[in-house]
Amino acid sequence: MRNLDFAPLYRATVGFDRIADLMDRVLSTDVAQPTYPPYNIEKTAEDAYRISIAVAGFTPDELSVEVKDGSLFVTARKAAEETERTYLHRGIATRAFERRFALADHVRVAGAVHEHGMLHIDLVREVPEAMKPRRIEISRSAATPVLEAKAETVN
Repeated sequence: MRNLDFAPLYRATVGFDRIADLMDRVLSTDVAQPTYPPYNIEKTAEDAYRISIAVAGFTPDELSVEVKDGSLFVTARKAAEETERTYLHRGIATRAFERRFALADHVRVAGAVHEHGMLHIDLVREVPEAMKPRRIEISRSAATPVLEAKAETVN
């Protein structure tokens, strides 16, 4: 794996340090990315997304969805079982987890739903009016003569 140096980016730009930090985080090989729980990210509309996370075995009270510092954190803590069970095969993992998703600017969480063992988190990108493209009307000037003011002579 090739290591990339983003120092020239820091020297030549202002305000893009978040992008460089994100690239550093994505390209780092020393941190193994967790594979539990499995999830999907889908684009549901032009400016809408949905993250679906398989959370079989967790109740809504054991799940937490939080937005902090431009990141979405999904955590799960399983409550201790009251009765001792003996499993012949245990294939449903209910171990605690924390999953983090970096959110782009102007993306907000619209809501979260827990149904059929899935946690669905809906996201919406809301671009402020000031950042939306807008067309500037070009006015047509009539050929108006330039009037020269006569200088008054003071006697």
